[in-house]
Amino acid sequence: MPEHPESKRFYGAVTVSERGQIVIPANARRDFNIQVGDKLIVLGDLEQGLAMIKASALLDKNPEFFQFLLGRPPHEASDESPHPPEEG
Repeated sequence: MPEHPESKRFYGAVTVSERGQIVIPANARRDFNIQVGDKLIVLGDLEQGLAMIKASALLDKNPEFFQFLLGRPPHEASDESPHPPEEG
């Protein structure tokens, strides 16, 4: 069986509950520093499947992502942001 790069992981299988909930395996939560209250973005491709990423990680890498989802060019950003402003 071919070896996978060190950065690749298989965390097991999860079962969807009647309410559509899943449990993210503890090792995955640890490896990706997912804490109680963190927001996850669920992306989908009807041919490839689903993917999840922490909202904070996505916004750190691409701060204009939500404007893209709203169909706005980055220069048209407004106060209608779909995420609340950060407290601080």
